Amino acid sequence: MNLNFRPWVAIGLASLVLLIGSPGLAQTTRTIEDNMAERTRACTACHGDQGRAGPDGYYPRLAGKPPGYLYHQLRNFVEGRRHYGLMIRLVDPLSDAYLRETAEHFASLHLAYPAPTPSSLKPAQLARGQALVTRGDKALGLPACVACHGDRLTGAQPNVPGLLGLPLDYLNAQLGAWQTGQRRAHAPDCMAEVVKRLPQDDIIAVSSWLASQPLPPDTRPAAQAPRPALDMAFRCGSAPELSAPTGGRP
Repeated sequence: MNLNFRPWVAIGLASLVLLIGSPGLAQTTRTIEDNMAERTRACTACHGDQGRAGPDGYYPRLAGKPPGYLYHQLRNFVEGRRHYGLMIRLVDPLSDAYLRETAEHFASLHLAYPAPTPSSLKPAQLARGQALVTRGDKALGLPACVACHGDRLTGAQPNVPGLLGLPLDYLNAQLGAWQTGQRRAHAPDCMAEVVKRLPQDDIIAVSSWLASQPLPPDTRPAAQAPRPALDMAFRCGSAPELSAPTGGRP
């Protein structure tokens, strides 16, 4: 494909031009190839080498996430359902086909996860977080996280993300964004409905428990999403397999 249609390559070439007057250029320049590793350098500058996650706790892992989920998040930035200026400026000029190609690239990378960080919460708070994740809370009308994100909490193909291996700060920030409406998804927005019912202490308990859990031996998303018997309020527009009534697609 012509490089004029590869924005990430264009970014790399622009950076190279700035180096033309640098001493030792002959020793430091390298050939910029037209491949996904080069074209996604603008992504990995924040999200870490090969999309392993950024070092500051706010840039999440991209590697190994379901392709549908990654694609939907890129579209959400383009269409105003998620708000972060840098991401919006990066993805806004890209074609839909290019966004899909980028999502497929990162989804294909199955890399080792770092060890989780132990939580500083009291055992009772962590137990509350575990209970919400694994069993939900009928009194609050909350389904368990595992009902959609899978028993191993590693997500499901093609649209449901995993919840393990994410930094605590990122989890807190995203749950807070759902709660305030800064982050949205296609209607019906199941996550918005879930988080609206969570008290602040429960949000902290859930994110802290998730961030402190080790990954299972197989970290890949499940082959298909579970079919939980969810209340209609929790149908998920960005995950069609969770939007259909139990027993079949509409």
